[in-house]
Amino acid sequence: MTRSEFDDIRAFLADETTQAGDLLSIARMLIDDLEHSRMREAILRTHYLRLLTSARATVAADAAHAPDPMAFLKHELAEHGQLPQGEETVQRVLADATTAAALLACLEESPQRHHRRGVRLRRCVSTGRTLPR
Repeated sequence: MTRSEFDDIRAFLADETTQAGDLLSIARMLIDDLEHSRMREAILRTHYLRLLTSARATVAADAAHAPDPMAFLKHELAEHGQLPQGEETVQRVLADATTAAALLACLEESPQRHHRRGVRLRRCVSTGRTLPR
């Protein structure tokens, strides 16, 4: 849910002409969104833990001088269609990794900017959600 959708809901709730039935439909919609978000989070956590486990197994296999230490990581990446195929893809993945490392280094070097607290401009980012009327 975008920030503007939260703002729209807050404005709708603050409106004195809003009917109780409208509030009930918003509550149902928000519960559905929450359930969807929790399911998505659980799936992402599972993918992350599988990738982390395969990365750790790869490092452990390399330390133990196993014949194919990359087997764990290759299997996990292949299972999700993320294994680089072909020279062009390999070069693109390496370039992306190099760029990401450089960007992270820049973020760590530069001091964090403090955002001014002031009037927050309201802008509508999407029209994905409509409120009952």
